[in-house]
Amino acid sequence: MALLQETLTVTAPRAGTLEITREVAAVVARSGVRIGTVNVFCQHTSCSLVIMENADPSARRDLERWLDRLVPDDDPDFVHTLEGPDDMPSHIKMALTRTSETVPIAAGSMLLGTWQGLFLWEHRRASHRRRIIVTVHGE
Repeated sequence: MALLQETLTVTAPRAGTLEITREVAAVVARSGVRIGTVNVFCQHTSCSLVIMENADPSARRDLERWLDRLVPDDDPDFVHTLEGPDDMPSHIKMALTRTSETVPIAAGSMLLGTWQGLFLWEHRRASHRRRIIVTVHGE
């Protein structure tokens, strides 16, 4: 069994989704794994990962706006606001989504569907550098 683990550093310029499919696919290619899985894990509590439509950006914008309505900034009930009005909402958004994704690999490529992409979903308004751990396991 082959195993490769790399840390990607991604700069999210603002709140929203940022596609990282190519960066993760490059790690899979470097691993030499032909069949197996890749796990992608985000080491932060105010952003998340999501597999989402990659052809039409309006699908991601609709999802982002929906979650913003569900968990708005400046909620007067939030006590945890040390880093600003989007601090607690970003933690809730992360908890409602995911911090990791696992994708199968066959013939050396991720088996994402035709319209699927892997995205870092930044929940903070300001730019942040994010660490993404990519672990490839297989033969």
